[in-house]
Amino acid sequence: MSGKPPRTTLRIEIAPRTILYILLAITAVWLAFELATVLTVLVVALVLVGTLDPLVAWFERRGVRRGRALVLVFTVLLLGIAAVLLLTIPPLVSQLLSMLEGAPKARDQLVDWLRQYKWAKPIVQSIRAVPINDLVVKGGNQLLSYSSEILTFIGYGISTLFLSIYLLADPVRAKGLLYAVIPRHYHIKLARILLELKVIVGGYMRGQLITSASIFVFVFALLSIYKVENALALALFAALTDIIPFVGGYIASAPAIIAVVPYGSTHIILVTILMFAYQEFESRILVPRVYGRVLRLSPAIVIIALLVGGTLMGILGALIALPIAAGVQMVVRELRVELPGEAPPDDRTRARDERAELVYERMTDGVPAAEAGVIASELAEKIKEGEQKGLTLSGMIPVAQAPEPSAPGKVVEMIAEDPPDDLANPSADDSKKLTE
Repeated sequence: MSGKPPRTTLRIEIAPRTILYILLAITAVWLAFELATVLTVLVVALVLVGTLDPLVAWFERRGVRRGRALVLVFTVLLLGIAAVLLLTIPPLVSQLLSMLEGAPKARDQLVDWLRQYKWAKPIVQSIRAVPINDLVVKGGNQLLSYSSEILTFIGYGISTLFLSIYLLADPVRAKGLLYAVIPRHYHIKLARILLELKVIVGGYMRGQLITSASIFVFVFALLSIYKVENALALALFAALTDIIPFVGGYIASAPAIIAVVPYGSTHIILVTILMFAYQEFESRILVPRVYGRVLRLSPAIVIIALLVGGTLMGILGALIALPIAAGVQMVVRELRVELPGEAPPDDRTRARDERAELVYERMTDGVPAAEAGVIASELAEKIKEGEQKGLTLSGMIPVAQAPEPSAPGKVVEMIAEDPPDDLANPSADDSKKLTE
């Protein structure tokens, strides 16, 4: 015997299913990059649907047919956008042209003022070296080069608008396509996710309206004190640009500061300080209060989401970063994904999910996907109402029957006060007190 230790061999085996999952993940990532524009249009359309659907539903509850409600909502929306653009763009263009025309004179005035100070001599030389006329020409040529991109953006905007109209016109069929490709065992989770997404999108858009209205009132009041001629247009511009994270406040402040230039340096400094103070108020007090309850995002996640969205898709990415981040967080929560640092869902939550899924599967046996989606949505709403009211597990799950053929999509249900333990296997005798 030589006394050598036996040779050990390490063998790594990868199951075919694991290889398939890896290939599918790589393909999904590749498709996401290739179809980034299509996905962006879809996401923006869904955000628009989540924003306008409550308005359409409000008209429906007051007896207006859905088609007419859609025409009314989109007509008002387009007229509002056109009015804002007509009120905002001409004054801003006029202000920009006058600023460019007066740029040489303003430079000479600044140079004359700086000459009084010896320490400003290098600054004076730098200002004199700036080729203002060349910069104006280059700026005009740059704007012309962006014309094709602007037309492309308008085309995508029209496509997004028509896609949102289709989704709003027939929401049952649109959701039915989604429910048709998802196994029925997961329909309740899908319905809860769609319900929470509507809440997130609606809350986010309401927050945007509140912050935009707030800065509109502030800028309009500030410029009205100085009796600025285009105070309304500049306030509307501030409200529009305020929705852009990070830089929106600075873009909104620039025209307001330029508008008070004729009043002297003291007023310029005062308006600059006031605009900066408002931005601090909005970012530190108003935004956390407006978005905190709905999005449920920590400040760190908000900053990271905005940076990632802005890096990947520019201004549009920054605009939709927060609802996407809140949506991803909500999906992880609703799918009961056990994160390493989080406590696993309790047994009552799992039991509630299993019972709801089993009841739903029995109710929708043989029902088309579109009608099954309606039932799943109603059950998800009942479960959410039960959670908000603090009901017990038994009180959350309705003992339900399948929809009647004469009234498809209507769920006939009874909320059991004290149902038996075999709630997961409801029979016809369990439903004695039925209400539609």
